[in-house]
Amino acid sequence: MKLFQPLSIRSMTLPNRLVVPAMVTRLSGEDGFVNEDIRNRYLRFAKGGAGLVVLEAMAVHGSKSGPLLRISSDEFMPGLRDLCTDMHTIGPGKVVPQIIHFLKIARSGWRQKVEDLSIADIRTIRDEYAAAAERSVRCGFDGVELHMAHAYTLSSFLSRLNKRRDGYGGTLECRLRLPVEVVQAVRAAVGDQFPIGVRFDGEECIKGGYTLAESQLIAYRLVQSGVDYVSISAGGKFEDAQPRAGEPLYPYTGYSGDRCMPGKTWPDGANRYLPAGIKTFLRKQGVATPVVATGKINTPELAEEILAAGDADLIGMARPLLADPDWPRKVQGGHFDKVIRCCYANVCKARDEHFQTVACFLWPKGSKQAPESDDTVPPQWDRQLTASTAQGRVSLKWSAATDNEEVYGYDIWRAVEGGEFERIDAIPAPVTAYHDTATISGLGYRYFVQAYDLAGNRSERSIVVEATV
Repeated sequence: MKLFQPLSIRSMTLPNRLVVPAMVTRLSGEDGFVNEDIRNRYLRFAKGGAGLVVLEAMAVHGSKSGPLLRISSDEFMPGLRDLCTDMHTIGPGKVVPQIIHFLKIARSGWRQKVEDLSIADIRTIRDEYAAAAERSVRCGFDGVELHMAHAYTLSSFLSRLNKRRDGYGGTLECRLRLPVEVVQAVRAAVGDQFPIGVRFDGEECIKGGYTLAESQLIAYRLVQSGVDYVSISAGGKFEDAQPRAGEPLYPYTGYSGDRCMPGKTWPDGANRYLPAGIKTFLRKQGVATPVVATGKINTPELAEEILAAGDADLIGMARPLLADPDWPRKVQGGHFDKVIRCCYANVCKARDEHFQTVACFLWPKGSKQAPESDDTVPPQWDRQLTASTAQGRVSLKWSAATDNEEVYGYDIWRAVEGGEFERIDAIPAPVTAYHDTATISGLGYRYFVQAYDLAGNRSERSIVVEATV
């Protein structure tokens, strides 16, 4: 599989093409230091075997914020250095921090905008990125990723809604000015061999925002400035965020937030066209810079198809690897059937939205980390399943399975009108019922359920039941 072929990015050689993109965890204290929960989360990712693990966005500046890692001064380096060393020891992949600058925001709804910044402020931002990147070198990281996506400072400069008219806004070249200055300053700080990546939006997904036509040019200009890989996201903007009394705006509550983290109602690979379009444009310019695709890529088949088609060079999986950090190791060993598969309920997103510790909906209740087990004994059960219909939905019920360790959850499979079975959802144990509301009259539906344990061992399939709404 191309997915498990190595890829070199300047001085960094990745053992495979799987990337853990930066994900908010809210595990850090507000002091910004690495703690035991942070260590456990990232050591788990490293052990799982991803080729590149990007540590959650860490602030380059000292402004007050919630639980967010920091790299804004040397005092944060010992914890980051130890974490990096231990990740290298426990897993085969490379490790880079994502570094970020964000503007101020208040519970009243007020937020600072790029047009509020002075030229001195802008130069400070540039210098803070450079200093943070240089610290990442001293921490022993394999590279550094610059956060230029979503609702944050550099993304807001890139935005078509940037209202500055002083050389840092207006035309695309002027909107690119600070991001380019940051890249150049970072390159000067880290030297010629240290890899620099950028995460930015392939499309803003807001009214008046930029689209692929401009993101292709943004990618090219950033690469010209010294970037070694581009990681493509989408949306996540303040402009369409839903205001809530007494809470600061959360930039993933509107349509652009859905585009950033497509939920279960979105098709698989929903944002695939963005990295594909950017890579095509770069190659036409003779540029071989690797491109990372993200956005509901969840199976080895889809990942391999994207790579084989030339739509991307690397595959970013955030929620699937949150659900099961061992996804890379299991799939490389030929055991996708043992992967705990994300159901895209976006409970992880909702927990971040409510300023709670980010955890997976499928994890055992109260867990801060994904469970881990080397057990090989699958769950046992009587395989009985019943189906009933009411008010336009199909309701399934079954008896609980048992396991020598613990039953983790249940996969729900459905076939429509004689078609092939597809996995449509997953639910955590001890729940033993499911309501399928995405059904219509006039079609026949068939279902079966499988139990799985902490190691991902699947039970025998339940009996197949039929239902017509």
